[in-house]
Amino acid sequence: MSRLKERYHTNVKQELTKKFDYKNPMLVPQLDKIIISMGLAEASKDKNAIQDHLKELTLIAGQRAVPTKARKAISNFKLREGQTIGAKVTLRGIRMYDFMYRFCNLVAPRIRDFQGFKAKGDGRGNFSLGLDDQQVFLELNLDEVKRTQGMNITFVTSAKTDEECLELLRLLGMPFKNLPICVAA
Repeated sequence: MSRLKERYHTNVKQELTKKFDYKNPMLVPQLDKIIISMGLAEASKDKNAIQDHLKELTLIAGQRAVPTKARKAISNFKLREGQTIGAKVTLRGIRMYDFMYRFCNLVAPRIRDFQGFKAKGDGRGNFSLGLDDQQVFLELNLDEVKRTQGMNITFVTSAKTDEECLELLRLLGMPFKNLPICVAA
């Protein structure tokens, strides 16, 4: 079992139950999945760039990245149906907890001028953030990175409200701006 999953079961569940006064233990929110996605619109003209970014995303996530394709053609954007326009990875289980631990403790401090993420959810109990550069991840060999590429990371939880979601992520170690940081064991 990963450290973060063990921490969730031993500490975080009890603290959430105490704070939000859940009557049923099945109501306690948990992390369902983490989705990492990249938009590769500019790189879509170069097949090698797409393959490089897919390889980088695979290294970052520890799981094979899937290319996403355009559903319909849009002539103003020079986009054809079936053309590769992005890449994504959905993490669940142990890989999800391992990625979350690495992201909060190793990657977030490496972000330039980092002072914490804004504590703002999507209204449905999920939290999304964007990175400008993939080079903050330790898994990548910086000599092999040819172009910088941003990415979106979405933390999907079973929480019903943003307050529950943000408290869950804070207790798991996510560094937010105006919320006190809970040190991961």
